Amino acid sequence: MKILRSIDKLIARVESWLIIATLSLMVFLTFIHIVLRALYTHAHIQWANAVLGQVDWTEPFVRLLVLWVTFLGASLLTSDDRHIKIDLMSSLLPPGLLPLRGMALSAGCVLISALMLKASIDYLRTEIAFGGNMFLGIPTWIGQLVLPAGFAMILFRFFLRAMQQALETVRGKRP
Repeated sequence: MKILRSIDKLIARVESWLIIATLSLMVFLTFIHIVLRALYTHAHIQWANAVLGQVDWTEPFVRLLVLWVTFLGASLLTSDDRHIKIDLMSSLLPPGLLPLRGMALSAGCVLISALMLKASIDYLRTEIAFGGNMFLGIPTWIGQLVLPAGFAMILFRFFLRAMQQALETVRGKRP
């Protein structure tokens, strides 16, 4: 269990840096695009339009980066147990059953994440079979790798939490 926690902390650190780098790249690319568009539209500078034609791939690339930031953030929040929760049972169950509720919720989240991972892999296979390109001749399925990667990370985090809650429940501690 300690090894999994160490891996989790390392992954969290990498995810944090990836989020920072990705957001910085998104801001930079969007800023350049806006400046070039403003130079062409308002200042009527022709070379800005020519450059815009060369960097037309930046807009779909930034949209793809939004997906990566979303999944990285969701995974990071899941590791901190700060993900979105709808919890009615905490107020209805007696305090002694709350650890079991936590285990059941984590197990349910593992199951749902596993189903989403499988669905995203099936979707990726379909994308590979049909082909197509995103931008710059990059196959569409390369961009869709974010889906199974994101769900795999979230699944790992929920699995880790379920294991931790199960161990704490067996040992008699409250999670």
